[in-house]
Amino acid sequence: MLTGSCLCRAIRYEVNIPITELRQCHCTDCQKVSGAGGTVNAWIASSAFRITHGEPRRFTKVADSGRTLHRFFCADCGSPIYSQREVMPEMMTLRAGTLDNAPPMKVVAHIWTASARPWAHIDPATQRFPGQPDAPAVKK
Repeated sequence: MLTGSCLCRAIRYEVNIPITELRQCHCTDCQKVSGAGGTVNAWIASSAFRITHGEPRRFTKVADSGRTLHRFFCADCGSPIYSQREVMPEMMTLRAGTLDNAPPMKVVAHIWTASARPWAHIDPATQRFPGQPDAPAVKK
């Protein structure tokens, strides 16, 4: 069982599957939401995730991919927690930085590299996609 929270701990959650692989997104929306070079995410089944405390706020926007994306965050501290595609609510992208004592994980792919900041480090040993690739295989 993995646990996580926002910065102020007003929102707490559990994940009941192991997470070992991450994708780093360099799209302009993820740059804005993180205030940095993008986000680092775990792609998981929504059924493996459960909010245990608090209620996240939702912001909806058409993403660079053209898909409608719901982003969930803490209304108190502003921490982004996860997002979901409107057409695929059974899946979610969890912000890896919100995990408590995260297990060993590795960034295996970088997406939206065409909009990466000039100072972004993209490991040449990882997969790279200039835009939105197909969804990764899901471990349930």
